[in-house]
Amino acid sequence: MSPNGSGRSTRLLLLLFASLQLIPGLSENPSPSKDSTKADSHSNSSSKTGLVVLLVCLGVASILLFSFLLFKLWQKKKREEQHARLLKLFEEDDDLEVELGLRD
Repeated sequence: MSPNGSGRSTRLLLLLFASLQLIPGLSENPSPSKDSTKADSHSNSSSKTGLVVLLVCLGVASILLFSFLLFKLWQKKKREEQHARLLKLFEEDDDLEVELGLRD
């Protein structure tokens, strides 16, 4: 293997292990210590991290939904404008017929 390939695979493995540390159930917990405040703060921080991730995902989903709804409203408005233009194009213009002498 070339040096580039082994460096790339090493970085990929490090990235994988780092991302596994962010998942609360998969991180390696040290043996229970006599100081319970460390365990409480660790579980507190992991629940806060999970809450932040959940809120970010909900925020992104709501932004996508809002953008989709705005796009659909824009499409509807454009369609109505095109329909109105088409009707105006094909409506009979009585004034023009009178001016040309085609109709009394």
